[in-house]
Amino acid sequence: MPAAKTAAALKGTKKSKKGTRIHTKTHFYRTKTLELPRKPKYASKSNPSMSRSEKFKVIKSPLTTESAMKKIEDNNTLVFLVDIKANKRQIKNAVKELFDITAAKVNTLIRPDGSKKAYVRLTTDFDALDVANRIG
Repeated sequence: MPAAKTAAALKGTKKSKKGTRIHTKTHFYRTKTLELPRKPKYASKSNPSMSRSEKFKVIKSPLTTESAMKKIEDNNTLVFLVDIKANKRQIKNAVKELFDITAAKVNTLIRPDGSKKAYVRLTTDFDALDVANRIG
């Protein structure tokens, strides 16, 4: 009797036609799944980058050491301590806005104490000694 029941039960069910799949391509392509939008719990950057117009934050102070004075006299170059995150373009624009002078080029270096120093070479139209006296 149990054999008759199982035969009847098998007769009512459908056999699957799926079987094994034949792959014709050499590469396996992963199926597309649901991609949810990101919902971060905190910002990816801990502190935001500097905006372009913060000229008073870019230049901290002029440097008045003996070597800086030599640069002013010999190379028509002003020396400033600047913000560590400021780049050369921002330094150039800040000098232009603050002191009404145009810089030919800007060289930067990071000092051993962790602050950034900028050498601002002025164009031939401006004299670095006059600008330095005006700054103070």
